[in-house]
This record gives sequence, structure tokens and C-alpha cells, in this order.
Amino acid sequence: MRLPGLIDPHVHFREPGATHKEDWDSGTAAALAGGFTLVLAMPNTQPPVVGQASLDLALRAAGPKARCDYAQYLGAGPANASEAARLSGGAAGLKLYLDQTYGPLRLDQMGLWQEHFAAWPKSRPLVAHAEGRTMAAAILMAALYDRPLHLAHVSTREEILLIRAAKEKGIPVTCEVTPHHLFLCDADLPHLGPGRGEVRPRLAAPADRDALWQNLDVIDCFASDHAPHTLAEKDAPNPPPGFPGLESALPLYLTAVSEGRLTIEDIVARCVTNPQRIFNLAPQPETWIEIDPAYRGEIRAGNTFTRCAWTPFEGYPVRGRLVRGVLRGREAYRDGEVLSAPGAGRNVRQTPIVCGGEEPSRPAPRAEER
Repeated sequence: MRLPGLIDPHVHFREPGATHKEDWDSGTAAALAGGFTLVLAMPNTQPPVVGQASLDLALRAAGPKARCDYAQYLGAGPANASEAARLSGGAAGLKLYLDQTYGPLRLDQMGLWQEHFAAWPKSRPLVAHAEGRTMAAAILMAALYDRPLHLAHVSTREEILLIRAAKEKGIPVTCEVTPHHLFLCDADLPHLGPGRGEVRPRLAAPADRDALWQNLDVIDCFASDHAPHTLAEKDAPNPPPGFPGLESALPLYLTAVSEGRLTIEDIVARCVTNPQRIFNLAPQPETWIEIDPAYRGEIRAGNTFTRCAWTPFEGYPVRGRLVRGVLRGREAYRDGEVLSAPGAGRNVRQTPIVCGGEEPSRPAPRAEER
């Protein structure tokens, strides 16, 4: 069965600053092995991507390494609202961290949020890590500033019902849910262990997980929130939060199809059509994946390309797998082998979109200039 190449709007590749966990080479190899031909990378690297210099640093790292297509987010900081807005055309979007997360980008003062809501162009993606009350506040700001807002990794019943109510009122919000919040819950923590179970947002109660499935029509996108850390780090006394997820997502979705909880059309809508619309992404020409929906097996970290080499879904039985992937007419993956070379991926924000009344941003360097 053939599907369009999938899009993951929320990944962490740890480059620059922590390439022992992941870099653009290993991360995009994992993406292709998961059926994803386009990924949007988050800005909480070391240093964080908050301005021209750090954006250039991230893109110089990505250019010669990325095996699939990509774009890089900017992070909202306490003093970069104007510069970030100027660079908006060359970025995947702007990420606001409004709750506890990995890295130094959390914005605690709502006045700082307002600066970014006011400055960031309405035609460009604005994404928030917000939970509970901060999510309610972020939705209020979207209404006050009359601008679209995308809410990352929704995880609880109260959040999905709040988003439903906001949509019913005509507030321009969209949202995403991760595979680990759809398929795991806090009852899985004893099996995972205290360090390996650390993730933000935290794994919620079974009732919260069930509410996500019951409100599937409210969920616009599926996103892995691929956040690799090594097992040594996860098993240490102060484990960083995050799960790898690029290579386990599609088998989990296909398993839900076999169980009647999803349809293939649901996967395409939430992994292709809606991300294209929300994040202003052009369709990838001659790009598709081939799946085997009849396959039966288990998720095993030993078969993955991510550098962190573990998964919270170890041993999880699945129905369905990726067989082949084609990126712009060239075979990129087949039967467990990534064929796309480092540097074959393209920065999809290479030609900036100029927003009305905004200063045009400087284009990202072309591959041959890096």
C-alpha cells in the first residue's frame, strides 16, 4: 500500500551541542526509517536557536548531513521578539516554551508571551508548549491577538476538551498529540522505570489517554516529539525528559488501524494534509512510502537508527511496517536500509515567505554555499 511521505512537525535532533544523543545524520536516518520524509526541528539545542547566528549554526550543521527534507524552528526568548519576527520566513515557525521542558527557553512572564504574539507574523506558524492553565492562557492570547496558534503534545482530558471548546468558539487553534500519549499512560511507569519514564508532558492517567482517542476529531496532527537521550542519561539520578519516537510512530498508527481505532485516511490527514496546511508546507513531489499492513512483529530498539538506541515501546507488538520510501523520485529507504545520502535533504524554508508589512528575512544559505 502506498501513502504520501509523512511529515513530523516536532522533532529534537540535539545538534548543535549534544550530538552524542542525535545529530542531523542519525536523526534524519531515523525519520526515513519511520516513513517521514520531512521533519521540523525544535530550537532547544545548545546553544538554543534564537537569532540569526544560532539559526545559521543549526542550518550549517543540517545542510551536509540531513537525509530527508527539514526546517528549523526559532525559539522565543525574553529579548528576541523583533529579531525572531525578522527571521520568520527562514524558520519552520516560532516555539514558545510556557511549561517545564528540556533546555533554557521557558518563558515565565506572560508579558514576554505578549511580545511574541504581537511581533510574530500571523501568516507564520506559532507553536506553544503549554499545559493546563498555561494552555488556557495561551488560547486566550490567540483570541486576543486574533492569530493562529498550534498547541504541542496535548496529553490530558481537560486540555483536549478545552481545545474543543476553543475551536467551537472560532478561536484559531490547532493541536498535536504524540504516540506515547496515545499508547502509554502512567500505569506503564513501573515497567519503564523512573528515569526512562521521564517525559514532558508527563504520561497521564488512563482516562486522559482514552479522552484523546474519544476526541480524535479535535486532533489535527500526530507528532513524535522525538527527544533522544542516552540510556546512561535516562538511568542517571537526574534523568532528562524525553522519548525517541520517529521509528515507532508509524507501526503504532498502523496497529491502531488494524484494531479499528484509526483509518489510513486518519493517518494521512494528521501526518500529511494537516501539517502541510498548518505549517505552510508545499507537497513534496514524487515522494511516497510503501507499507505492509499485514506485517506482524514487535518494536525493538536494536533495529533502529536513532543514536540513543532505546525505545519506551521495547517489545510492543505491532501490526504493519514500512517497506520502502521514495524522496523526490529517489529511493530513500528499503527493507531496513536507509539509502538516502547525507546532504540529500532540502531545507524547505530556503526561500523565505515575505509577510505583509514585515521586513524580508535573509534566506538560509544554499547547500552549495555551506
